[in-house]
Amino acid sequence: MHNEIKNREILRVLKRTFGFSAFRPHQQAIVEAVLSGRDVFAALPTGGGKSLCYQLPSLLLPQRTVVVSPLIALMEDQVEGALQNGVPAAFLNSSLSDEKAREVFRSTGAGDVRLLYVSPERLAHEGFRATLAGWGVSLFAIDEAHCISEWGHEFRPEYRTLTVLRTEFPDTPVAAFTATATRRVQDDVIRSLGLADPYVVRGNFDRPEIFYRVVRKTKVNDQILSFVSGHGSEAGIVYRGTRKSVEETAAHLRNAGVSALAYHAGLGAEVRRRHQKAFVRDEVQVIVATIAFGMGIDKSNVRWVVHGDLPKSLEAYYQETGRAGRDGEDADTCLFYGPGDSAKIRYHIDRMEIRAEREQAERNLREVLRFAESGVCRRTQLLRHFDQDHSGTCKRCDVCAGETQLTDHTVEAQKVMSAILRTGERFGRHHIADIVAGAENERIRQFGHHTLPTFGAGQDRPKTWWLDVCGDLESGGLVRRTDGERSGLCLTDRGREVLYGREQFFTIARVASHAERTVPKTEAPDFLRDEQQRLFDCLRALRLRLARETGIPPYMVFSDRTLKSFVKNRPEDHTALLRVHGVGETKAQRWGPPFLGAIRSFLTSGEC
Repeated sequence: MHNEIKNREILRVLKRTFGFSAFRPHQQAIVEAVLSGRDVFAALPTGGGKSLCYQLPSLLLPQRTVVVSPLIALMEDQVEGALQNGVPAAFLNSSLSDEKAREVFRSTGAGDVRLLYVSPERLAHEGFRATLAGWGVSLFAIDEAHCISEWGHEFRPEYRTLTVLRTEFPDTPVAAFTATATRRVQDDVIRSLGLADPYVVRGNFDRPEIFYRVVRKTKVNDQILSFVSGHGSEAGIVYRGTRKSVEETAAHLRNAGVSALAYHAGLGAEVRRRHQKAFVRDEVQVIVATIAFGMGIDKSNVRWVVHGDLPKSLEAYYQETGRAGRDGEDADTCLFYGPGDSAKIRYHIDRMEIRAEREQAERNLREVLRFAESGVCRRTQLLRHFDQDHSGTCKRCDVCAGETQLTDHTVEAQKVMSAILRTGERFGRHHIADIVAGAENERIRQFGHHTLPTFGAGQDRPKTWWLDVCGDLESGGLVRRTDGERSGLCLTDRGREVLYGREQFFTIARVASHAERTVPKTEAPDFLRDEQQRLFDCLRALRLRLARETGIPPYMVFSDRTLKSFVKNRPEDHTALLRVHGVGETKAQRWGPPFLGAIRSFLTSGEC
């Protein structure tokens, strides 16, 4: 009976405060684990609703919830969003004046703040931790928890401070959240934080709303402009590899009439802050940035992400593309790459002094190159990075949607895998490529591999071509690398299916490097009929005006998804408004009247 009452209360708060009638996958189990006092490790994709997993419990736990967040912009946006939903929240960071910080201390100590966001630097102060202990803390929530791991792609030394939480607050549960973590990072985070028998969740990292596309570079700024133009006025992010290319692309877009701003470390802190705020508040359509941009962005209506250069790792690429479609609506991505990209990355790799870092960077580069160059479903490759399987028929990437030209390379794959199997699955791709290409060299003769039936089976192609096939097989999950003394390529179960003729294997057709590749035009999904689109535009304009009047990002008033629900359901009173996804009691009271008025006006006169 107690659990039944608790579940009813959780669902009541979910609807009353956040406006949701049901949880997203894993959210309810995480909330229940937190409320029962268990430690938690949760790896959920961007847009999976991590913040709700600690914001909702903060309203039900007896004492404060302290959230550790790495970026000022991120915690400010999350606090503002929580306040809009009626959650008593505040933050403490270096942006506050002394007077404002004292006010936050007073209200938190008095119990008026249920959800307190702090930076890891703030938590590093022993005196502040003593103050927290005096106040009483029911939960520590660690956002962007991968930052504590040296194996994470955004390791931050200041996060190491968090290791003291277990010893100084032994009875307070700790919940760690991340949107991107391999098993290795997961284990490292759990160990570093000292999580005790944690409830571990690894969500589905598939983002079905995102379309993945890879295109060879020709004139990249023109290609980016073509892609952006195909998305009308939709907001998006362009990532470039250097400050110079950021400025060039931003200028190219502006010269073509696109509202675009640059963001990189060479700009002053105040300029960066101003540009980011303009993008978040829908005052500018496009932000062109280096990878320094995005971690603190909670903007839900980013409809597309472009990479104008090859990312340094597949994990970074997943994280950056994941900033599109946070609201669950369809989103588009495009990666432009060329041979010069890998040369630039290798230039920096060669100058790394620490061997382990150099080897990891090289592995990251190989993985990204396989992703870009193979004819295997993009989603399959991304999800394999997070130890998740996928059928390979997603229909939401250029390979599966038929935008790329596929070639049946089953026979070629069988030649390579036969060589791998006949040599004991203990040699790397260069040696295997030498065997298939029929290379006469000392190492081949040393092992007697010139006598194998597969020796020279592909001598009509150069070794470099067979190296590409090896890469495709690894990308497609037909072969994998083994570690240890007998490291090399070995066959997977799927590889054996292809080897024995029970499955086929396709790759992208090899084309000359100078071949012209055009960007497929993309259109925004046609969610709304003409009349509905007019009402949506009216409501969006109203949302922008109200947001500017109150100084908050428009998506914090209502998300695009909620506006579309208004358009399709056309609520005419407060009760009907509360039935709409994303409308809780606080938002209904604050924002309901102007939106209801606009809907009534449109139904009467056809105008808002």
